[in-house]
Amino acid sequence: MFTRLLFESFRRHARPKALVLLVLTLGMSICTAMFSIATDVGDKMSQDLRTSSGANLIITPEEDNIEVNVGGIDLKPAKEGKVISESDLPGIKRIFWGHNILGFAPFLSGWRTFTVNGQAIQGTLTGTYFNQPVQYGEESFVTGVQQINKFWKVVGEWPSDGGKSVLVGADIASRTRLHVGDKIVIKTSKADVSLTISGILNSGNAEDQAIVAPLHLVQQILEQPGAVQKVLVSALTKPEDAFARQDPSQLSGAALEKWSCSPYANSIAYQIQELLPGTSVEQIRQVEQNQGRVLSRISLLMLLLALATLAASTLAIFAIVAATMIQRRHTIGLLKSLGGGNGAVASLFLSEAALLGVAGGAAGFGLGAVLAWRLGQIVFGSTISIHPVIFIIVLCTAVMVAFAGSAGAIRKAMHVDPAIVLRGAV
Repeated sequence: MFTRLLFESFRRHARPKALVLLVLTLGMSICTAMFSIATDVGDKMSQDLRTSSGANLIITPEEDNIEVNVGGIDLKPAKEGKVISESDLPGIKRIFWGHNILGFAPFLSGWRTFTVNGQAIQGTLTGTYFNQPVQYGEESFVTGVQQINKFWKVVGEWPSDGGKSVLVGADIASRTRLHVGDKIVIKTSKADVSLTISGILNSGNAEDQAIVAPLHLVQQILEQPGAVQKVLVSALTKPEDAFARQDPSQLSGAALEKWSCSPYANSIAYQIQELLPGTSVEQIRQVEQNQGRVLSRISLLMLLLALATLAASTLAIFAIVAATMIQRRHTIGLLKSLGGGNGAVASLFLSEAALLGVAGGAAGFGLGAVLAWRLGQIVFGSTISIHPVIFIIVLCTAVMVAFAGSAGAIRKAMHVDPAIVLRGAV
């Protein structure tokens, strides 16, 4: 009897049921896309932000306690005589979160006199990796400022790490009227070194007032083989929270293990400092905080969009189901007159909502998967992986929305008086 009533409900009221199914399908498709993007693209967005915003950690000699500055001023310039060994740097990939190290760039700087077209000028000579292959054990990777400082803009060409081409900062190029292709001569204790300008650099930082050359060349000119004054590191990290700011020396064993096994900037810095004794590793907090704020706001935006979709779907279902109550009053009155109580009436509506929720959730999941894949291609340039657990979440959410939208109609149906309805009274 109950099954027949359920079947007749769908047959006689096919149009309202189709509208409810459509609402659930569209709502769940948007929720599926948002859930998929939030779970799969979070790391991709974090990596994109990380590479576009520059380094978030800086390694300096332990004795160097100068403040870190951001925004046009060099980041913690090292003191004279305090250096890090270049040969130790590939070992950074050996830490527990080594795969989260997206790249690093060592720096060595010195004040020198340059000769350009017979004119002597003074300025900073800075050496770094541009796109340097690095070998660590059996692993090979490429790192340098081209990977970690993608905000650097070069007019011309990037130098080769093994050559004698250099970049000239935009400020010094403008002041001395240097152009791409010009030759720069630097006097050293052994012999003059001739350098070719391959590009003009606009970094927005202190490098705009320097000549930036391959690290090995600057080490040779400054007569400091294998020496590095600071290292900028770009690491994929988890946004900082209260637990991340804990002092590891004050944590118990279990808490310290949890802290170390979370990819916070602090914990990665702590592991690097343990690996490189005699160094100090600190966050470039402005960069790290900006990334955390951006990711938090994107996550909040996705959550608000999903909640707004669920609210709109619930209201739409409520309106559709409430409108059908006028047509169904006689059916409800007949059911009650035959002995069906409020439980039977509620069971009928809830069964309809459950079936529509499952069907709408399944259809919405399929449509949402296509939508998520398309958004991934257009916005992020990569495919979106749909986790199987999202299917269960979407089905449960669809059923809950269908129940919430039908709640008003169920309450109204339970108050129907069969005697009044069957007499045709309003």
